[in-house]
Amino acid sequence: MRSTHDHGTTHDGDVLDDGDVMDVTRVTRVTVRDRRRLTAVAAGVTAALALGGLSTVSAHGADPADATRADATRADSARSDTAHATAARSATGTRPAAETTPIGFGAGTTGGGNATATTVTSLDAFKAAVTGDKAKVVKVSGLISLTGQVDIGSNTTVLGVGSGSGFTGGGLRLKESTNVIVRNLAISKPRKPSDGITVQKSTRVWIDHNTFSADRDHDKDYYDGLLDINHGSDNITVSWNKFADHFKGSLVGHSDNNASEDTGHLKVTYHHNWFTNVYSRIPSLRFGTGHFYDNYVQGAETGVHSRMGAQTLVENNVFRDTEVAVTTSRDSDVDGYAVLRGNDLGGAATEISRTGSFTTPPYAYTAEPASSVVATVTAQAGTGKL
Repeated sequence: MRSTHDHGTTHDGDVLDDGDVMDVTRVTRVTVRDRRRLTAVAAGVTAALALGGLSTVSAHGADPADATRADATRADSARSDTAHATAARSATGTRPAAETTPIGFGAGTTGGGNATATTVTSLDAFKAAVTGDKAKVVKVSGLISLTGQVDIGSNTTVLGVGSGSGFTGGGLRLKESTNVIVRNLAISKPRKPSDGITVQKSTRVWIDHNTFSADRDHDKDYYDGLLDINHGSDNITVSWNKFADHFKGSLVGHSDNNASEDTGHLKVTYHHNWFTNVYSRIPSLRFGTGHFYDNYVQGAETGVHSRMGAQTLVENNVFRDTEVAVTTSRDSDVDGYAVLRGNDLGGAATEISRTGSFTTPPYAYTAEPASSVVATVTAQAGTGKL
């Protein structure tokens, strides 16, 4: 029988906005279990596998060792994640620096380019500054409260000042926009129906070094998604972001019934992101093509979810305190595809019903080994790191 707990089932059968369902009782049990596991991590019993040196990536087959690691227990490791991170720093010497241009499917995105920057401190000023399609760079200084979402025009760079500037209560929407960069913003507690960022019918987007957060003190639907990409959007890179304390992380493709618009689109790269205490959708991908590499996932029920024929390459990531690192077989009538290589699953299970054909991304990139990912990502993901 097909599992239906990517987001579970509520006691009254309540259905999420994209057709997923969640078991509130199960979520409570996961929270308790997470506390026990975090204690175990502090005691130094979390698995830590060293997986080789830094290399430029080309085509590889699926890594058969991933399945073996999925069945291993955390007791098989003698080192803690702290020791793992220390060893990684020693082995690699220097960590990758923040990019000045996007790597991945979003390559070529320039935003406002060299346009003279405008600094804003109020919601009204921000709305006025990001309107229209002329090249523009808008700097946000301070934390701005909002309700709903603000639409961002094409050829725009939005850049937070310092580590705490951004938005709370709502978020940003890119609708029928192209060539947009969003960097260094703190985006928190986006009240439903607003996502932290929605990318809709948009192309060439770079979302980089932001911190997305909410809390898990409310019902699962009190807040909406942190980052959702839908309606045929394309050529997007999501890099060096921190996603924290939320139920619904990042949804790519909003519905099983949107094949006509989404098929052949929704090409997204996620790299060097830190997902901590995010329940699921890390990401959940329908129809599209996803490359998920060098990310750090902590405390998830389900991580990467490939569905409705999506092709996903999952490479050199680290999973901790995660039930299922990758699944292709939940919640939708049609399974997805996945290829796994070089991951440190940390004892997490995998559910791969169909091995994919996407093994060689159509761009140059360098994937650091999983052994150094924890050190790199925790040091550099999120705001204040540019």
